[in-house]
Amino acid sequence: MRIVIQRVKQASVEIEGSTVGKIGIGMLILLGITPYDTKADADWLVAKVSKLRIFDDENGVMNLSVQDVGGDVLVVSQFTLMASYKKGNRPSYIHAATPPIAIPLYEYFVAQMQATLGKSVPTGEFGADMQVALINDGPVTIVMDSKNPE
Repeated sequence: MRIVIQRVKQASVEIEGSTVGKIGIGMLILLGITPYDTKADADWLVAKVSKLRIFDDENGVMNLSVQDVGGDVLVVSQFTLMASYKKGNRPSYIHAATPPIAIPLYEYFVAQMQATLGKSVPTGEFGADMQVALINDGPVTIVMDSKNPE
């Protein structure tokens, strides 16, 4: 499971001209899933992300988590995070999980994030053509991969 975390002042996701998810201060998480990912991968990422200290404290030091600042999280599925670009110039998505595998893990990730934060977590729609807008704060952008924890 691979995620891109962006610390945002605001973010939203739109489908066919309608806003389906919107947050203020918090994190936009783009989520990619492989066929080899499990609930354990999701659990590890949720635990890590919810405590990740990327928000400024009163001294301007990144020392606070999304929970500490009362921020929100918006999760958007993104199979293109699993792109293989080794051969040629057209990416291959053979490493992305198919919907029967990915959808339950995507939903599980969101449910675990909601349980951890104790609040609703807006999302995009799995497999939809989405337009994502954000104001990246910092900018702060972090990539995490559950198969390669650093």
